[in-house]
Amino acid sequence: MPTFRSNDGLWKQFKPEELATFEGFIRNPALVSAWYAERRKIIREVVPNAGHHALAHLEACVPRLSLITQNIDGLHQKAGSRHVIELHGNIHRNICMQCRQVSTQEELPSSTMPPQCHCGGLIRPDVVWFGELLPTEAFDAASNAAASCDVFLSVGTSAVVYPAASLPTLAKQHGARLVEVNIERTDLSPYADDCLIGPAGVILPDLIETLKAEWSR
Repeated sequence: MPTFRSNDGLWKQFKPEELATFEGFIRNPALVSAWYAERRKIIREVVPNAGHHALAHLEACVPRLSLITQNIDGLHQKAGSRHVIELHGNIHRNICMQCRQVSTQEELPSSTMPPQCHCGGLIRPDVVWFGELLPTEAFDAASNAAASCDVFLSVGTSAVVYPAASLPTLAKQHGARLVEVNIERTDLSPYADDCLIGPAGVILPDLIETLKAEWSR
């Protein structure tokens, strides 16, 4: 599944201001709705990888695990993770901008006018667009988890999108061990206690098995 910021990512093919801003949605709701419908179709056919399953397994092995994600695909939940904090929302949901009620209709109608809720508010994908703040409740939960954890795993993130990128250093400032798992070094690497370079689908299962062997001694 293509990411947004990689060399062949989605923002190399599409303009963010057309598909991931409120202004773009108002200007051309049919285009935005059709694009999200296609993205949902792709995601429905995708299964969690070994990294997703490893994190779900880790949750069952430790007293507390908060899984903070910038992904909007719901794959962590599909893999079995229960305590997921979604900083950027979830592509499978739509929400009313006025009453904040989550819509049960996943696909928005392809119309020249933005769809409306029964309250008169506009219904849109429940994801964070450019220029918007993160959901307060989600970011507060993520900040509290980072500030109180013993170990912070930073997995597969570019570490450049704020305020989410501040969470690893927040954890380290409060005494946590910071472990980075990525296919390449990032701006976060100099601050990490451990940098594990490679695909998360390979490194995370190996890491969990190593931890289980240590715990069983």
